[in-house]
Amino acid sequence: MTQDSSQVKLSLTRRRFLQGSVGGVAGLTAWLQGWPRLLAAPAAKDEPSGQMTWAIHVTIAPTWFDPAETPGLITPFMLMYALHDAMFKPMPDKSMAPSLATQWQQSPDGLTYDFELRQGITFHNGDPFTAEDVQYSFERYKGSGNAEMKSKVKAVEIVDPQHIRFRLKEPWPDFMTFYGTPASGAGWIVPKKYIEKVGTDEFKKNPIGLGPYRVVEHQAGVELVLEANTKYWRKVPNVKRIVFKSVPEATTRLAMLKKREADVAYAMYGPLAEEVQRDSSLKLEPVVGQSVQWISFVDQYEPKSPWADKRVRLAASMAFNRQAANEAEMLGYSVLTGNIIARKMEYALPLEPHPYDPKRAKELLKEAGYPNGFDAGECSTENVYAPVVEALVNDLGVVGIRAKVRAIERAAMIAAQGEKRVKNLTRQGSGAYGNAATRIEAFMTSGGAQSFLKDAEIDAWYAQQATELDTKKREAILHKIQRKVYDEALFLPIFELGFLCASGPRVAVSGLGLIPAYIYSGPFEEVRLKG
Repeated sequence: MTQDSSQVKLSLTRRRFLQGSVGGVAGLTAWLQGWPRLLAAPAAKDEPSGQMTWAIHVTIAPTWFDPAETPGLITPFMLMYALHDAMFKPMPDKSMAPSLATQWQQSPDGLTYDFELRQGITFHNGDPFTAEDVQYSFERYKGSGNAEMKSKVKAVEIVDPQHIRFRLKEPWPDFMTFYGTPASGAGWIVPKKYIEKVGTDEFKKNPIGLGPYRVVEHQAGVELVLEANTKYWRKVPNVKRIVFKSVPEATTRLAMLKKREADVAYAMYGPLAEEVQRDSSLKLEPVVGQSVQWISFVDQYEPKSPWADKRVRLAASMAFNRQAANEAEMLGYSVLTGNIIARKMEYALPLEPHPYDPKRAKELLKEAGYPNGFDAGECSTENVYAPVVEALVNDLGVVGIRAKVRAIERAAMIAAQGEKRVKNLTRQGSGAYGNAATRIEAFMTSGGAQSFLKDAEIDAWYAQQATELDTKKREAILHKIQRKVYDEALFLPIFELGFLCASGPRVAVSGLGLIPAYIYSGPFEEVRLKG
């Protein structure tokens, strides 16, 4: 019952008393004794309750608490959807749902974007959300797509506390794609006053946001405990407390599910996924989003490297039995591809992988001058996907390309790739939103945050499409980039990931699959326990 309905009921009761329906002192006494019951909010059933625990497959990195440092990857958003909020974000009903911005308008000349901001919202510490926070969040952003956005945006102007305006230097078709989707973290808002007071380092230790949950405890790299924000504008969360536990060992994640120490476990592959399927108390929840996995040839621009020869790169691609790896590790849920851009993304060019043909791979190596193969050094990867990389390395070994797997934790792997400290071969992947252009910017252009390519032609084509307002012409340019990358085997695509997760017997709604093309749980205000 709401407070208003309680007041109505109280008014009716008072009226009956005055009309004599309640008589004498005894009636008055009884009526007064009934006040607490009438005024007590019986809305307890609508308040958040219970605790839900996620056993996640990676170590929690403090940089993932700060939207300003978002790489061209989806990983940080598994936490950001709980802690923070965005101007727009993918939700179950829309791929770019109004959130902190209630609406936006583009000027006819394409140079101005006006945003109306949601009113009456406060950060977890009580500070009001205003246009200053939007301006500040964009100005301090330094993650994926930063250089592209800062080169295109002329000014960010505060019209009033609930109205902000972005002025562009020239029409840019991808402004809302970069800013309004998780292609970047620039549209995810942080508190200006709080960060200016405590500094960035302290903000990462004790983040304050606008999301459906606030931090109550954080053990660095181990555990993050969050409590429901009952003032969240969209709705009051169902679950009072959610906990993220870093559990890098997959067998431990499965054991936690079985013991009910965790309610949702991410990345349950191979035999463990099969074990989940056999356990009637557990539920396997595969999610195929827009996350693609591939191998990058880090040394291909070094003249003395075997990878500088297209024939060698093509041989490696043809040596890999992708479907076998898919069946063994992903139970066949992944989708084979010849592109690092998911088919679901706008302007993606659907490409099939190079055929599995070890015989032809050996012939190509011989033509390139490596009849006996060669030592390829290491193939680095994060721990979670080491089995897939091991399958690849074994297949490469069959045709004479000898490599070793080097597996490390995800945050360290992302940092090493971003800082260009990896060598030889490295496994990369991205489930970030956006379109073909945003994926190309991050992973194919010379200045891309996670790119190992240095191709002047790709850079020129990318710059050309960025200002092309004719959709068909723009698509043709983006397809040309993707075709070049495929024909020259500049990557070794693996597959569009079938992300295998599992939920336990207490879970009514895990959040997995609610947001189209998003591989993690979300939105967190929708997750629910049974009973």
